[in-house]
Amino acid sequence: MVEIVFVHGALVRDGAWWWRPVAELIQTATGVTSRAVLLPSCGEGAAGYDGSGLLEDAAALRGVLDEVDTALIVGHSYGGTVIAQGAEHPAAAHLMYITSYLPDVGQSQAVITGDEPDSVSIALGDDGTLGIAGYDAASFGERFWHDVTAAETKAGAWERVTRQSVEAFGTPTTNAAWQGRQSTYLVCADDRSTSLELQRFHAERATHAVELPTSHHPFLSRPDLVAQQVERILAEL
Repeated sequence: MVEIVFVHGALVRDGAWWWRPVAELIQTATGVTSRAVLLPSCGEGAAGYDGSGLLEDAAALRGVLDEVDTALIVGHSYGGTVIAQGAEHPAAAHLMYITSYLPDVGQSQAVITGDEPDSVSIALGDDGTLGIAGYDAASFGERFWHDVTAAETKAGAWERVTRQSVEAFGTPTTNAAWQGRQSTYLVCADDRSTSLELQRFHAERATHAVELPTSHHPFLSRPDLVAQQVERILAEL
């Protein structure tokens, strides 16, 4: 049985909420169910913020894959780095990246995004976590989900912005699970966070790429377009 495994991006929590619009469309159309990985680096583990980073996030992904026969793994932004580290697993049949990364072995998230021309402002706290700095709901929304129209969705997204362990950003990968696997990259052409140059660099590493006219969060603004691509892959598995 095929299932979809969703991996959310950095500095947010409650992955199931972010992916729900797409997950519901897919389940209605195909009957395929999904699950969202809880990322310990975002405080989603049983211990809360305990210093967990990329390696623990990857272990959480592998734990979900242990329970799945065949998986389409969908990662957003930082989620692609989690996939690189954690998706070396027999259940991983296809990898989908949404404005994300296919890093080489030895690259950390900080290195991957280090040359971005307009990086998101973040600040280090006393507890070993990073959080956004200098944004309010309106300014952050204009950068990340400016094409979302529903006020309730915008408010829900802002409520789920959170802190994340510095280890998620500073730990180099030791795997590159995307190598030798079928993959699809969704380039988000109206993304105001991840540059098109960086997206297209990583999209070239995927076996298939599609461009969407969306912001950094197309699963909120245009879940129909994301679901269409997921359903195409499911039909091939």
